[in-house]
Amino acid sequence: MKFAEGIFGKLLASAGIEENGSQPWDLQIHDKRLYRRVLTQGSLGLGESYMDGWWDCAALDEFFARVLRARVDRKIFGSHKLRALAVSRIMNMQSRLHSKVVARTHYDIGNDLYSKMLDSSMMYSCGYWRHASNLNEAQEAKLELIAGKLELRKGQRVLDIGCGWGTACKYFAERHGVRVVGLTLSTEQAAMARQLCDGHPVEILQQDYRDFDPREKFDAVYSIGMFEHVGYKNYRTFMCKVSNLLEPDGRFLLHTIGGNISVTHTDPWINRYIFPYGMLPSIQQVGKAIEWLFVMEDWHNFGPDYDRTLMEWLLRFEAAWETLSQNYDERFFRMWCYYLCSCAGAFRARRNQLWQILLVPKGLQERVPAVR
Repeated sequence: MKFAEGIFGKLLASAGIEENGSQPWDLQIHDKRLYRRVLTQGSLGLGESYMDGWWDCAALDEFFARVLRARVDRKIFGSHKLRALAVSRIMNMQSRLHSKVVARTHYDIGNDLYSKMLDSSMMYSCGYWRHASNLNEAQEAKLELIAGKLELRKGQRVLDIGCGWGTACKYFAERHGVRVVGLTLSTEQAAMARQLCDGHPVEILQQDYRDFDPREKFDAVYSIGMFEHVGYKNYRTFMCKVSNLLEPDGRFLLHTIGGNISVTHTDPWINRYIFPYGMLPSIQQVGKAIEWLFVMEDWHNFGPDYDRTLMEWLLRFEAAWETLSQNYDERFFRMWCYYLCSCAGAFRARRNQLWQILLVPKGLQERVPAVR
């Protein structure tokens, strides 16, 4: 126990974190079994021990930002990812069957949770904070940013791959006069999206993008926060599908979280409790997937905006907990806070990025204006 405690303490100290210290990002240890659990189980042990109440941290988001900046996670967790790496190389973890698992595990856990955590738009992706003062404004600014890059025009036929609760579909139909088809695998999302979009030129389909085969092609395609579930073995399949769905002069906007290095798996704790079989693409992986299919016209990174978005979600989730606790237990509360704070810390440390990538089949004849 002393040996494990010593190693754990030295690693935290390298990130400016103390055990039972006075700073808000310092760990408060309640159970000393934590040391061995983390050293033997990696990130899974760290996350589960927090869910079990073995430790606390007043500023969990800053704790993660410091750990990731100092690369402490790679010193502790690296060897524990070997099994995940091996499995991801052998199996297609984002097959049609596995894709349905994440829909059930994460997106179908309850619209009550998301309606309390998200703003009124029900957008479960990064807002754009450049000129926004609150979450609603940031989410609307994000949608207008996408509309501008796609140059949406009245009467166009548009596809939303991973439409969530249908907010973007309804928004673009109302504000820009386009006809939209939205795809989702989530039963809960599809039901709410159909209700939200009722009376608008929007069709919501509960269908895997790989099985979607419309009669007409689309003038524009966009995907917001769905590509993280596609998987590296399917990146090329995804891009080929979009290429086949798009008119020759059409535009495709990919809005996705990205990583600085190429990986083939995700963090074990995130995989078990939050996003089964998800993973973040790298610039190299996206670039390889679009070869001979698209011209990359614009690559926009506003990763720090996701830090602020996540912290807004955390405040709303905590404020609504008294109501939500009727349907979720205390361990879920700790798990969800850990999820939101660990992700915020990853963006703050610039480990994770948020990209909007504009792709066109043949390249544009005129320079794309820098829509920001």
